[in-house]
Amino acid sequence: MTLELMVVLSLVVVTALAFDFTNGFHDTGNAMATSIATGALKPKSAVTLSAILNLVGAFLSVEVALTVTNAVVKLQDSNGAPKAELLSDGGEGLLLIVLAGLVGAIVWNLATWLWSLPSSSSHALFGGLIGATIAGLGFGGVKWMGDGTKLDGVVGKVVLPALLSPAIAIVVAAAGTWLVFRITRKVAKPRREAAFRWGQIGSASLISLAHGTNDAQKTMGVITLALIATGSWTDLGGVPLWVKITCAFAIALGTYLGGWRVIRTLGKGLVEISAPQGLSADSSSAAVILASSHMGFALSTTHVATGSILGSGIGMRTARINWRVAGRMAIAWVITLPCAAVIGALMWLIGHLFGGFVGPLVIFAILLAASGWMYLHSRKSMVDSSNVTDEWVDELAAERGRPVVTGAS
Repeated sequence: MTLELMVVLSLVVVTALAFDFTNGFHDTGNAMATSIATGALKPKSAVTLSAILNLVGAFLSVEVALTVTNAVVKLQDSNGAPKAELLSDGGEGLLLIVLAGLVGAIVWNLATWLWSLPSSSSHALFGGLIGATIAGLGFGGVKWMGDGTKLDGVVGKVVLPALLSPAIAIVVAAAGTWLVFRITRKVAKPRREAAFRWGQIGSASLISLAHGTNDAQKTMGVITLALIATGSWTDLGGVPLWVKITCAFAIALGTYLGGWRVIRTLGKGLVEISAPQGLSADSSSAAVILASSHMGFALSTTHVATGSILGSGIGMRTARINWRVAGRMAIAWVITLPCAAVIGALMWLIGHLFGGFVGPLVIFAILLAASGWMYLHSRKSMVDSSNVTDEWVDELAAERGRPVVTGAS
């Protein structure tokens, strides 16, 4: 392997781990937002527990890792190896596509985090890879549909789960919340809240474990594919141990640091959650995620968790739902994949324009600049463990001269 190729491979690995890190802190709220909002867990305790379970979950399976980049884009052949045309230049063609796609995913993850909006890290990754693949290989490089015998490609693996999973989660959570309050209507509120907080800890832990099992492996798959492309790894049916370990710790570290801005939106901005609602929402999320994984659907835990929280508000007739925030979330869901795709395609074009060894360095520098700017901008309105459960104030509405929403409305 030449020095230039080794440097580009190193950039891909570092960028993939950076995506894994953003995936961790961006998705912490999916599991822990309701437990933090109801007081079932202290903020720091919640993210620590979630980080540990994400770490454990990352080692439980490698099935997702070896197929992630072939689910919607045609970077691999039927045997799981990179396509021959992507290896003609020593693997640099594939590395540029993967690097550009990862940059697209990270930039979008950070942008939605800055805006305090829950969005799908999985859709951001798929979107970035799709955009970079279209730019590099044309529309034929994307697997839009399955072969007719099974749901596959962009439609089967991304679009249908994105439409169905939150709807199912809303219905299940709404029914569960209604049933819980119906059964416990004669129980004193303080006693009921205390009992359901314990249940929340278990259901939230299950979501964290499932998240680590699925999401950490997406990064494992990307890094393994890059290693195969450069000849650094030849086992098409396995993942290097060091890749498993680094990906597991990257997602765990991101989870531990906590995406407090997104946690606050999910826990306080959408619905004012009680402990029974929180348990119903978390149980609904866990049930939908595990059932979909069993059937082989690559859904977004963010969509499921948000749908469940919204459903818990619908199931409690007296609950107040902030439909303005819900609308912004829905918009973020719709535009995540195309926006990440545009960024991924743009990064590929920039990398291809500079060419060779310089192109990847340029787009990596762009990633560093964009990430640094967004981090510095976030410091202007800090959200952390000390204020994540404060009363909700809709700052965007206030800036536009609309009534400020406190609590939920």
